[in-house]
Amino acid sequence: MAYKLLFVCLGNICRSPSAENIMNYLIQERGLEGKIICDSAGTSSYHIGASPDRRMQAAAGRRGIKLVGQARQFDLSDFETFDLILAMDRSNYRDILQLDPDNLYKEKVRLMCDFATQHRDREVPDPYYGGEAGFDHVINLLLDACDGLLEEFLK
Repeated sequence: MAYKLLFVCLGNICRSPSAENIMNYLIQERGLEGKIICDSAGTSSYHIGASPDRRMQAAAGRRGIKLVGQARQFDLSDFETFDLILAMDRSNYRDILQLDPDNLYKEKVRLMCDFATQHRDREVPDPYYGGEAGFDHVINLLLDACDGLLEEFLK
């Protein structure tokens, strides 16, 4: 049975779809298709149905990674469906845990940067209101964290 990962940010158009697509890229690179399944969601309903942000697509494209998908909102059923839920920042982390008042799924929820090995960032910053450099930084940070997560999975 496949291990299921869910990446979560606020709107599901910048950070979490980037993490999902980067992880899928790394999975394919290592021939692990079918062993790990990825999805992404947002804690808000702001962008439901939207494609990944074009600036994020451009930043990923510069690294040879194509961003696909449509934004959706985190759903309570995601707690059951996914083995690991990765929040991009502490605010997302808190928002997810608020949906689990009995702490039944707390062990499934982690911060994405917990898996970064090359970057010191403890959160993935939201690049939405910034410039090109912010989007590039997020891609580099997520490449690092996704690689670290994959290494953890392979142990």
